[in-house]
Amino acid sequence: MPDGEVSIVEVRDIGEEPIVITGLPDVGLVGLIAVFHLASKVDMEEVGFVESDLLPPVVVLYGGIPKSPFRILRSGKLIAFVSETAIPASAVSKVSRAIVEWASRKKAKLLITLGGIPVEERYKLDKPRVYAAASSREVVEDLKAKGVEILDRGYLVGPYALIMKLAPLYGLTAIGLLAQSFFNYPDPDAAASVLEGLGKIVGLDIDLVELREKGEEIRLAARDLMRRTEAELARMRKSQEYDIPPIHV
Repeated sequence: MPDGEVSIVEVRDIGEEPIVITGLPDVGLVGLIAVFHLASKVDMEEVGFVESDLLPPVVVLYGGIPKSPFRILRSGKLIAFVSETAIPASAVSKVSRAIVEWASRKKAKLLITLGGIPVEERYKLDKPRVYAAASSREVVEDLKAKGVEILDRGYLVGPYALIMKLAPLYGLTAIGLLAQSFFNYPDPDAAASVLEGLGKIVGLDIDLVELREKGEEIRLAARDLMRRTEAELARMRKSQEYDIPPIHV
């Protein structure tokens, strides 16, 4: 593989027309936590991984067996990209494009990004709200009909911003689901909220009891990854997501 390239390697046949979900390290690790919980509830299996010299030279050990930290999981037509290592800001563009190009080749029915959107005084919220953005007006209206609140104005920064931007250029329908979240603190409650939104869209009834009960355990387990991710978030200027664009036409 040439230097600076991103390769998506399939170790099992994935097939065409999947629903592709991305849960990459970002604000509050919301997407990452959400995808791991989803994988445990719908019995996802590992079917591939993402490889690049742009990513940290890291493997994760499961039962003494080294695995890529950036894996592809599957349950039926549901495919999820999840990374257990922070993605360098310098690699976000190529990683995002590689995922979108791969989804296009697979003729994905839908591309859904799961993440958090930072809010001030998050600790005052009993239940984080979930907002959505979509690649077309038709999809926005469909989301409204399903009871999903739309993020009418704001900035998106980072991998899900690029995925949302690129998807229509490759003929894909894309949805971004963002839960109100702590900026630099793992947020399982936000992950539970975003999974509720995902369930409305794809017709899944996801058991969230365990996710909410084990919130503190998850926060402790994820704190080191959150610290590494925070440094990359700063490079991506994620704090801009607090802002409202000054001009709106």
